[in-house]
Amino acid sequence: MDRFRVLGHRVPSVLAILAFAGAFRLVSAGVAFLLNVAFPDYQREQFTIFGSTSLLWDPFARYDSGWYFQIARFGFHYTPNGRDTIAFFPVYPILMRHVGRLLGPAPSNLYLGGIVVSWLSFALALVGLYRLARRDLSARRALHTIVLATVFPFAYFFGVVYTESTFLAATVWCFYFFRTRRWIAGGVAGAIATATRVNGILMWPALAWLVWRDVWTAGRVGQGGPEGQGGRGGGKPRWERVTSSLGLALVPTGIAAYSWFVFQLTGSPFEWVATVQRWGYHPGGAPWLALWRLVRVLATQPYAYLASGGMAPYDMLNGLAALAFALAAPLVWWRLGASYGLFMVANLWLQLSSGQYEGLGRYCSVLFPFFIWLASVTPRTGFTLVVGLCAMLYVVCLALFVNIHPLF
Repeated sequence: MDRFRVLGHRVPSVLAILAFAGAFRLVSAGVAFLLNVAFPDYQREQFTIFGSTSLLWDPFARYDSGWYFQIARFGFHYTPNGRDTIAFFPVYPILMRHVGRLLGPAPSNLYLGGIVVSWLSFALALVGLYRLARRDLSARRALHTIVLATVFPFAYFFGVVYTESTFLAATVWCFYFFRTRRWIAGGVAGAIATATRVNGILMWPALAWLVWRDVWTAGRVGQGGPEGQGGRGGGKPRWERVTSSLGLALVPTGIAAYSWFVFQLTGSPFEWVATVQRWGYHPGGAPWLALWRLVRVLATQPYAYLASGGMAPYDMLNGLAALAFALAAPLVWWRLGASYGLFMVANLWLQLSSGQYEGLGRYCSVLFPFFIWLASVTPRTGFTLVVGLCAMLYVVCLALFVNIHPLF
């Protein structure tokens, strides 16, 4: 078991990571409170946690948080041809509902339950990310991985009433179980991910590649261990082909179960797709066009663009985050393998092909291979500089979100 030295004592890595996760979330919440006190809101609050403004608690719940609250309190609702709650997947609001009810009957406890779910999921995600990074990196660089994921400028979503931390936890543990050949556990974690966010299903090609490489072709190409431990020569591979295929089959059951529920509610299993499109997301276009437009305008007339008002500053922050991940995707593929590369490319394609900048930063925040790759190539001095830059941008983005700027 890896151990870290903390205050002169060697502490198990899990305990140290959990302490780090809790401490960072507390510090981030304190900064959010100060930002809410110091700066005026950009626009009027759409809702509050307790029915009246709370400078301490309301920063945890902005924008989509209200939709998750509605689902947790009243369940899913469908209005034909409307922009309705079925565009949001069920795992997070279900957890939010049950944890909130443990805290008490008041509606505000559902929001508090969402905060508890997000914070616990964040801690679980960091433990899984560290273990997954240790498959490829030293203990020090694996630790760098979780620090980079934590201070990423859009990582404040991991501590608020949003799905990011729950989705990251399910995704990271799914990949960890698949990489350690615990196929059924990986399939269950994958099913949770595909029932948490629509893009969860995009992990399936990456997982299928892992199964193909480590189980089905291991004996022919010499991967996955010696004969009898991943090759074709022993009895284990035949059984492992069954369990790995079952694990793969389990992953889509999350989105399949939700589609079945939507069918019962609306008469169409994919009505959630139509609802997402009514929110303005239409994947299928050329994924490079949005980034090219942003790069061109920032290169030719940056001041005029940013000073024009509207969504320009927020589109810039979202777009530059996506650009960094898009440029890194082939390097992730080359250094860490096709599975991580496929996961990055598939997720970036879905978001960028819609032509929207909105949400790109938080969608990137859960693409964990980027942080493993960045930790693997950043020297010690460079790591300090990257963390410092990310931390500054983290506070900027957190301030915009807390004060209800449209950075979501």
